[in-house]
Amino acid sequence: MELAYYSDYAVRLVNSEEPERGQDALTSVEAVRDLFGASKSAARRATDTDVTRLRSVRARLRSVFEAADGGDETLAVDLLNSLLLEFPVSPQISGHDYRDDDGRPLWHMHLADHPSNATAGYAAIAAMGLAIHLTEYGVDRLGLCEAAPCRNAYLDTSTNRSRRYCSDRCATRANVAAYRARKRLEAERVDTGRTAVSAQPSAPLQDR
Repeated sequence: MELAYYSDYAVRLVNSEEPERGQDALTSVEAVRDLFGASKSAARRATDTDVTRLRSVRARLRSVFEAADGGDETLAVDLLNSLLLEFPVSPQISGHDYRDDDGRPLWHMHLADHPSNATAGYAAIAAMGLAIHLTEYGVDRLGLCEAAPCRNAYLDTSTNRSRRYCSDRCATRANVAAYRARKRLEAERVDTGRTAVSAQPSAPLQDR
């Protein structure tokens, strides 16, 4: 598994809350376990205290995305570094699930489960994954969806650094809203023009 894969952990956690809509999916142990996806062994260590702990980590990760989205590279890096220092990773060489044509393991780097608690393990993986993505692709590849009121986090992997929305659904919604706004503006201009013409005084009749 490529280490860049772990950046999805950060996006998944940040997007468990939609502040602009007042929605929060991280409300139970089951929700914490769902965040881990296929990593069942780490998920089994989750307890009620991890709900509060992960919410705190989530707020800090969102701050990284907000700083990056706002163009403050130094702040984004500083915030991410503080997470890396607090939640160190345990890298290991692994060969599970990957075999070459001769059946031999395809060795790759893997982040081991954190032994202390579920939050520490998840935070370590999310922070390291995000750090790898940031250093490989650039701070400007971390963004927040422009389709109000979404503001979900996303990782821009486009070739021309053009991504602005977290999903196709948000992109479509934003495009439709922009189209309707243009149509309203055009209609207002036409109405204004008609009003201006009708308001002009009629030319006086010449004496015969």
